[in-house]
Amino acid sequence: MTGTETISAGWEAWQTSWDRQQEWYMPDREDRFRVMLDMTEAFAGPAPRVLDLACGTGSISDRVLRRFPEARTTGVDLDPALLAIARGYFADEARAEFVSADLRDADWTAALPHREYDVVLTATALHWLETDALATLYGQLAGVVREGGVFLNADHMPDESTPRINERARAHAKARQAAESAAGVQDWAEWWRDVAADPVLGPYAAERFQIFGDPTRGESDHHDAVPSADWHARTLRAGGFAEARTVWASPRDAMVLALR
Repeated sequence: MTGTETISAGWEAWQTSWDRQQEWYMPDREDRFRVMLDMTEAFAGPAPRVLDLACGTGSISDRVLRRFPEARTTGVDLDPALLAIARGYFADEARAEFVSADLRDADWTAALPHREYDVVLTATALHWLETDALATLYGQLAGVVREGGVFLNADHMPDESTPRINERARAHAKARQAAESAAGVQDWAEWWRDVAADPVLGPYAAERFQIFGDPTRGESDHHDAVPSADWHARTLRAGGFAEARTVWASPRDAMVLALR
C-alpha cells in the first residue's frame, strides 16, 4: 500500500468512526438523512447546490453526493478537527468544498463561495447555539436559500408537553446505549480522546478544545435549553421563510423543513 492510500484509508476510517459514534446517540440517524435527501430531491431535483451547514466531517455532503451524482456541496464549520477529517476524506472529490466560518459572526455568509443555494441542510449541530443566536441565524439563512429552495434542520427538539413519554423514551435509549458501550461502541468523549491522541489530528483537536471546550473532560459546547419543533417553525417563518413545519420526528428529535 502506498503512502497516499494509507492516508486515504485513514480518513475513511475516521469518517466511519464518526458515523458509528453519532449512531450511538441516534440509532435512527440514517432515517432522518433519507427524509432529508427525499425533500432535497422534491424541491431541488437531481442536481442540487447544497450548503452543508455546521457540516462536521461532511456526513450530509457524503450522502448527498452518493445519491445525486450531479450535486455540488459546500460544507461550512468552525471545528478545525472535524474540517480536517472532511477535507481529507473529500480530497479527491471535486464536487465538494469546505470553508471555515463561525455561524455566530454577523458576516459569516461572506465566507461562502456562492451567494445562494438550492438547499441548506444541517443535522444535530445547531443546538449548541443560544436561541437568540439561532433566531438570528435563521434570518440570515433566508438570504442564503434561493426563492423556492428549502432549509432542513434535524436536531434535538423535545416536546415538553409529554413528560412521561419522554422519560420512558430516555430510559429505553440509556439501556440501549449501555449495552452498546459494553460491546465497545464509543461515545462522544471517547471518540475525541482518540482524535486528540492521533499524531495528525491531535493539533487540530487542541485548537478545537480552545474554541469549544474539551469534550474528553466532560466540557459541553452547547447549552441545556433546547427549543421545540414548533419554536423552530415559528422562528423560521418570522425570519423570512414562507412556510415551515415538521417533516420527520423520533421520540427525542425532529426535522423541520422551511420553504423560502
